[in-house]
Amino acid sequence: MTICAPTDSALRRAVIVVALANLAYFLVEFAVARRIGSVSLFADSVDFLEDATVNFLIVAALGWSARSRARVGMLLAAVLLVPALALLWTAWQKFNAPVPPDPLLLSATGVGALFVNVGCALLLARFRHASGSLTRAAFLSARNDAFANIAIVVIGLVTLRWPSAWPDLVVGVAIAAMNADAAKSVWHAARDEHKAALEA
Repeated sequence: MTICAPTDSALRRAVIVVALANLAYFLVEFAVARRIGSVSLFADSVDFLEDATVNFLIVAALGWSARSRARVGMLLAAVLLVPALALLWTAWQKFNAPVPPDPLLLSATGVGALFVNVGCALLLARFRHASGSLTRAAFLSARNDAFANIAIVVIGLVTLRWPSAWPDLVVGVAIAAMNADAAKSVWHAARDEHKAALEA
């Protein structure tokens, strides 16, 4: 049986849905993070905004040449580092005033984020090898965010049992590390695509 490759129109629809879902949950998570003073939720909310930006850029770049898509892929690799930079400032503030966040709101918001990211990852899974580094960036973001959300739910439960600001700080740093790893992977993929386009 022949398996048909996903069309650009199907990919475009999927990416638009993912972009809108990320933008919507950014607003939710950012509001909760500000309310309870959570470093991990703040970093994750900025990550949702970054994911929305990445996916809107993918929609714009789908009709471009392979060389142009590779260039956008390298740009997206840099965009993936934005949450890490936002985290540094937020973590420094929390370090100076280590007040634990509300554990129930932390876990509940993490569960909501997990549902959004798992849904996005499943929607993008069939496209992760299409359009090179662009869809790879979107798929890696959704997949990594799902792991981060599980960690947020766990630290909410840990904080409920042992009130402390440190679990929230540790997970915030881990989210930044995952984004840095994803950025590196996307950068290498985009660089290879750009090189291949130049040699074609």
